[in-house]
Amino acid sequence: MKNVTVELGSNGIAQVRLSRPDKLNALTLDTLQQLVAAAKQLRRDRTVRAVVISGDGDSFSSGLDIAGTLKTPGRVVRAFLPVPGRGTNLFQEACWAWRRVPVPVIAAVHGHCYGGGVQIALAADLRFATPDSKWSVLEGKWGIIPDMTGIRSLTEVVGADVAKRLTMTAERFSGADAQRYGLVTELDDEPVKAATAFAESLLTRSPDAIAAAKRLIDDALTGSARRTFARERWEQIRLLRLPNTGILRRAVVKKEDPEFRPRANRIRPWH
Repeated sequence: MKNVTVELGSNGIAQVRLSRPDKLNALTLDTLQQLVAAAKQLRRDRTVRAVVISGDGDSFSSGLDIAGTLKTPGRVVRAFLPVPGRGTNLFQEACWAWRRVPVPVIAAVHGHCYGGGVQIALAADLRFATPDSKWSVLEGKWGIIPDMTGIRSLTEVVGADVAKRLTMTAERFSGADAQRYGLVTELDDEPVKAATAFAESLLTRSPDAIAAAKRLIDDALTGSARRTFARERWEQIRLLRLPNTGILRRAVVKKEDPEFRPRANRIRPWH
């Protein structure tokens, strides 16, 4: 059963949808595997310019389908095991895989965004949500913690104090409150439309520069200042030599829309 659908538009914007609307897009192990596969597919496609993640039906995601998941305890045990060399297990990679996608990833949230749904939204670079969407770091209600990279992502986005509050209390709050906490980038009654419009606004920017910016900013969150400065220098030298930089420069001078080549492959001088 297809719980995650992927549609890539001719403009390079991919629409990724959680597709269990009858279950409020509750997450199963199959859903998590399909999220990982979708991220891997889009990561490898150098024509992709941006990704919008949303949910079909009345909700973004109500979180993990605990009852359904526990019916296959053997699969759950295997899903908890980290993949050698990757540093994540299935639950974590379903979110962190979107950090590995070298284009802007935007979550468009409406209805319920609970538990694992919050962690998927946090894996995006930006979050657009309806003011009345319903949010909760719900794991605390069941005596557990966010374990789909949510501790790291939540702390990065809202800071340690707010992350502790939301994780410890499992309080429920609106999209408007989520923006006040710093969880939501922008409020809109039609978040998919708004997220897509934002993605379209980036199409006149170099895909290589955008990919470099995402890498550098994400790395700067945990790296030393010295390492960040070194990476800035490397990325800038590389960008100055890439075809898309010249294409954009000539288009700006001529006041024309640039016609970019596919994003360049990444070359890593560090590990």
